[in-house]
Amino acid sequence: MEFKRHLVTAALPYANGPVHIGHLAGCYLPADIYVRYLRAQKRDVKFVCGSDEHGVPITIRAMKEGITPQDVVDKYNAIIRDSFADMGISFDIYSRTSNKTHHETAQAFFRKLYDNGVFEERESEQYYDAEKNTFLADRYIIGTCPVCSNENAYGDQCEKCGSTLSPEQLINPRSALSSAPLVKKKTKHWYFPLDKYEPWLKEWISEGKKDQWKPNVYGQCKSWLDSGLQPRAMTRDSNWGVPVPIEGADGKVLYVWFDAPIGYISATKELTTQWADYWCQEDTKLVHFIGKDNIVFHCIIFPSMLKAHGGFVLPDNVPANEFLNIEGQKVSTSRNWAVWVDEYLKDFPGQQDVLRYVLCANAPESKDNDFTWKDFQDRTNNELVSVFGNFVNRAFVLMHKLCGGRVPALHTDVMDDADRALIAEISNTKNSIEQCLENYRFRDGLFEVIDLARKANKYMQDKEPWIVAKAVAAEPEKQKLIDNCLHLCLQLTANLAILANPFLPHTAQKMCYMMKVVDRMLEWENAGRTDLLKVSYPLRAPELLFRKVEDAEVAAQVEKLHNNLKKATTPVMDNNTTPQQEAPATEAENPQYQPQKPEITIDDFMKIDLRVATIVKAQKVEKADKLLQLELDLGYETRTVLSGIAMHFKPEDIVGKQVTVVANLAPRKMRGIESKGMILMAQNADGGLVFAAPVVPADNGGEVR
Repeated sequence: MEFKRHLVTAALPYANGPVHIGHLAGCYLPADIYVRYLRAQKRDVKFVCGSDEHGVPITIRAMKEGITPQDVVDKYNAIIRDSFADMGISFDIYSRTSNKTHHETAQAFFRKLYDNGVFEERESEQYYDAEKNTFLADRYIIGTCPVCSNENAYGDQCEKCGSTLSPEQLINPRSALSSAPLVKKKTKHWYFPLDKYEPWLKEWISEGKKDQWKPNVYGQCKSWLDSGLQPRAMTRDSNWGVPVPIEGADGKVLYVWFDAPIGYISATKELTTQWADYWCQEDTKLVHFIGKDNIVFHCIIFPSMLKAHGGFVLPDNVPANEFLNIEGQKVSTSRNWAVWVDEYLKDFPGQQDVLRYVLCANAPESKDNDFTWKDFQDRTNNELVSVFGNFVNRAFVLMHKLCGGRVPALHTDVMDDADRALIAEISNTKNSIEQCLENYRFRDGLFEVIDLARKANKYMQDKEPWIVAKAVAAEPEKQKLIDNCLHLCLQLTANLAILANPFLPHTAQKMCYMMKVVDRMLEWENAGRTDLLKVSYPLRAPELLFRKVEDAEVAAQVEKLHNNLKKATTPVMDNNTTPQQEAPATEAENPQYQPQKPEITIDDFMKIDLRVATIVKAQKVEKADKLLQLELDLGYETRTVLSGIAMHFKPEDIVGKQVTVVANLAPRKMRGIESKGMILMAQNADGGLVFAAPVVPADNGGEVR
């Protein structure tokens, strides 16, 4: 289908803290590259985003700091907005979900579904903090862990032993806000019946998107659909958010994951009065850029909402990236193990494109990747400085030295195969980059840019115009060879500016200044041409495009990471709570281990029945991000075990693996499912998990002694 217009969205960042480089690499940088490419092609495109400013964590932060939720989101909205602008993320609008237009749009959307009888009304009991007058999410309920007796376990997980929990399992549960005892209180909410949209989703995704969407996106969607969908509550009890616009809903707001994606629509409304053209016309291509943790919301829940409402286009593609780790560890905002964008900009002023380059070159497009400061230094020095920047600088220096500071002529009578090959490379590179960007392969596209600069360096080195210049006095005709070499090098420099512009916009602007050309030259239709710079046109003196990153800078950044980590893991006293501490950080070069548990006797150990089993089926547990439901073959029986490993393994990747299971552990129910046993896992220094399984295959049901 030929699309008349493009609507590109990037995930709404949560206004509860700054953005880090994992956010940039995950969705904002690839979205910006794609949009800049579309604009260069003169396509009709709108790029919308904004702060997600509702939800429980914001109200919790406000309570703890003694300020209002509005104060919280105002602070971080400004930090996030400025960080994006400084990094060259070129939104057409950066809005926020706390504004009037969004509230009205989200309420109208909900009301339409309500009036159409889409929602299911349900009543249930939930934990309530009477002192703070608020219902509590699982994370804000603490108590004693039933597994390890940690007195500060959360309602969804014990940070000490790693067990996945529910509030009902905690011993003596209390509020994290006031330490007050909890009470159960009835509450009514409206549920979206996702299960009723399952047949349509299977047809739309399985038949329509299988060969179009990235494998990681399609695979996760298929896993959810194969596991079966359940109704999800679309309202919450809170005084912060978009009020539910129906009678009998006092004190209730829209669930943040209901109102947040509608933020794309409300932002477009703010941007243009023709917003409906971008949301309601079939010839609009809607593309969502997100991280992999948001796939279910953008590929299953939001499309179902749009389908139920009617009249909206559905996403054509959702090119989600995987996660970016830092120095071998997962990013953790609570432990301050992150490289914050606003801090990077202070530490490396004027080096926005360097970070854009490194994050794109190492983008987690198909698997989790790792950012290290050493790799940052190597890519900067060995690729940007030594290849790209070196070529442009040499071309300008030699043009000023050997051609009087003006673009020399191209003498066709002395052109050779090397000259013609370089011209072909310029055209071929344009075509290759187009293919990459149209198919969301931004890392490959950037490689094509740097590879063209690498080939140009070789061309110049082979031609050696500085050597040829020594013979010009005796053989004036030799000047033609110098002219041809530098003419093509300068035309290639102009092409590099065009081709690099989506990736490195600040660099492209600097190159335009040096070439004394207007921004219009950066339009994509000019790429591949070798007449962009007119003969005899004077060019400015060269400026270094990039600078080398020194060892001391790298060391300082690594030290900063670890110092932040130490500060973040120091026990703190919250306003009205007992001292709490996150699980100790794990540093690759100096692992921190959990303290050894009290000694047991051989008789205690002999009570444990360890058996070998094989995972024959694995699936995610509904509404439990960390739980996998495993079917284990113990040889003599098959049983169900729930394991909190969903953040570490995909269900389809572990079927067939052998595990060691505690076979005689008393059964317990989690999320309404009875778990009979526990599989054993080991934790690496980087926080990753590995199966504690037999070294060689063993018979299922065999005892482990």
